[in-house]
Amino acid sequence: MRSTTLLALLALVLLYLVSGALVFRALEQPYEQQAQRELGEVREKFLRLHPCVSDQDVGLFIKEVADALGGGANPDINSTSHSNYSVWDLGSAFFFSGTIITTIGYGNAALRTDAGRLFCIFYALVGIPLFGILLAGVGDRLGSSLRRGIGHIEAIFLKWHVPPELVRVLSAVLFLLVGCLLFVLTPTFVFCYVEGWSKLEAIYFVVVTLTTVGFGDYVAGASPNQNSAAYQPLVWFWILLGLAYFASVLTTIGNWLRAVSRRTRAEMGGFTAQAASWTGTVTARVTQRGGPMAPPPPEKERPLLPPPPCSARPASRPPSPAPPEKAQPPSPPTTSALDYPSENLAFIDESSDTQSERGCALPRAPRGRRRAPNPARKAERPRGPGRPRDKGVSV
Repeated sequence: MRSTTLLALLALVLLYLVSGALVFRALEQPYEQQAQRELGEVREKFLRLHPCVSDQDVGLFIKEVADALGGGANPDINSTSHSNYSVWDLGSAFFFSGTIITTIGYGNAALRTDAGRLFCIFYALVGIPLFGILLAGVGDRLGSSLRRGIGHIEAIFLKWHVPPELVRVLSAVLFLLVGCLLFVLTPTFVFCYVEGWSKLEAIYFVVVTLTTVGFGDYVAGASPNQNSAAYQPLVWFWILLGLAYFASVLTTIGNWLRAVSRRTRAEMGGFTAQAASWTGTVTARVTQRGGPMAPPPPEKERPLLPPPPCSARPASRPPSPAPPEKAQPPSPPTTSALDYPSENLAFIDESSDTQSERGCALPRAPRGRRRAPNPARKAERPRGPGRPRDKGVSV
């Protein structure tokens, strides 16, 4: 990510945080001030009814009550009554362990002993990565199952000749709707019925839980009236499936963004190549029309360079094949061509002279053949005017 993009994203997040802080302050600060006033009124009323108790003793008592409530104590239970309710029964302890490895951490029940806090450190360090692996596997299976079911619906839409682009949009919307119905709306009505919450409180708890925020003001199974030991473990399994679904949704969105980015890069690469080709074509046309680029020098102004040596010169083209001659009747057997060495070697000698004039040597004759001396080679042939005498090339 580029530095400018990172700075712009950081500025956007900071602006989002400041706007959220302003909204939450405007909404919650009046309620806090009202609660503080009510607590002061109750305190003054208690002091008027009990003049023998000092204001300092009342403040110390309120602090101790708040600490006890934070430790999981129930104010409805006194020392003389007998109740089996405990924050640390097996079901509640299982749910608490689940909130550690899921990183939700409601905070309604906190550790008060040093041994418990030390164990929680190592327990979280091992359990959080382990739960992350489990969450990835469950999310993969859950997303595959949902996509397989939606694939059958896509096939039905395609049979109805619905455009493929519209089918993709409908399948994505259907994937979100099915997940929200299973993991958001259905638990909302269940919590409304079991916990006695309003619909707003129930959906607030669902969203806060599945986003792993976990304020702790609403916790399923934290009421003393809930006596079922299997209730909170079932809530944890719902948390597992809900987190897996949202993880699959985030994975799908990430894959889609990567595909869009890859397609954009491919389109930009094609556009760049097309622009480069267009630029080369325009430059070539401008050059041909005698534009700003300097044309090559004329033929007569080019300097005469010495011919390259034979080793650097490319091999000459093979002679073009002669047109086929008409078939003639076979003649009686005569003497072979090698019986006339003067005629054959005269052609070779002329070729040798021609090659020697060009400065190249003839290839050696194949082994096993000995050429007869050429009497015509010794005779001096007429040369053109100004042409140096050729001493010949030994073959």
